[in-house]
Amino acid sequence: MDARKMIQSAALGLLAVGLTGVATAAEKVQCYGVAKAGKNDCASQYSKHSCAGQSKVDNDPNDFKLVPAGTCQAMGGKLQPAAKH
Repeated sequence: MDARKMIQSAALGLLAVGLTGVATAAEKVQCYGVAKAGKNDCASQYSKHSCAGQSKVDNDPNDFKLVPAGTCQAMGGKLQPAAKH
């Protein structure tokens, strides 16, 4: 294989890896009620704090953790926050 073909192959490989990373990031959803205390990715408008890592209790129904699409309900979570409490 000549140098030009090797460079083209390498560039195509890097492009494929980059596109895979974008697709993976897009396949995450906000799953409410599954985050452990201090491990939440963020909170809903009904939470008692502002954002990531501030949850004081496990499985708060108004704090979310980003999880792969299609796994939230199997983990016991919901795709929407509970409500104002």
